[in-house]
Amino acid sequence: MKPTANALSRTYSDRVYPDPWEKVLDYRRVREYAAEHPTAGRVRVGRALDLPAERVRGWLEDAVPDPVRGIDTATDRGWLDPDPDGETAAALVDLLAHVLAGGSIPTGNYVPAVTPGNRVDAAEIRAAFERVGVETRTRNADTPGRATEVVPTCDGTVLGRCLVAMGTPTGAKTSLDHLPAVVWDVPRPVRRSFARTYVRHRGLDYADKSTTRVQVERPSSFIAELREVLDDVIDERVTTADAGLTISAAAARELGVE
Repeated sequence: MKPTANALSRTYSDRVYPDPWEKVLDYRRVREYAAEHPTAGRVRVGRALDLPAERVRGWLEDAVPDPVRGIDTATDRGWLDPDPDGETAAALVDLLAHVLAGGSIPTGNYVPAVTPGNRVDAAEIRAAFERVGVETRTRNADTPGRATEVVPTCDGTVLGRCLVAMGTPTGAKTSLDHLPAVVWDVPRPVRRSFARTYVRHRGLDYADKSTTRVQVERPSSFIAELREVLDDVIDERVTTADAGLTISAAAARELGVE
């Protein structure tokens, strides 16, 4: 299940390697060869592995490529290759729901940010981040005209890249035409929690009725897949119309949307 090491590496860009995963593999080959031949210099290592000596030199001198650093951090955090039935996968998918529905991942720094709403407060969002092992801070709380956001205080860039490897877009989400496939990799209770979180972020909170309307600027294929998830986890009525979903009062109660 994603995020995997190769999927995470491909969230990075590189001027030399069209596929950053190949850079990770070359780096590993260099380090393995150097460990087996401790007296070999950059020229010998480069010739043995068919790599430029200048590239090899940095890696022999302890320069670590960014994708390798990211993989090492994610591995230490336990985020890579999560067991679909395990707690880490459930925690990542829960955070994925918060970011997809109520947050964003900037293209520039990949640090995820989630904005509290009427149904989802900052404490719940902080708990979602803490569940994957990172602490948070709140920004823009006292800035007029700016949305309050909960953001991680450490390893946020790597966490954001893991979420992107799982299927979260960077920047604007309006072109996202499919739900991340990982939503279907996890058990039904986790998928139900994902759906509940998404609806609580995006559902309109009517004062005079319990029906909930989810209106998002997404292609119809995304709306259809969101409905498939809802139909999978609840029995009550959900309908699709006008680029959105209408969740009946009974369906909202069944899902646990107050």
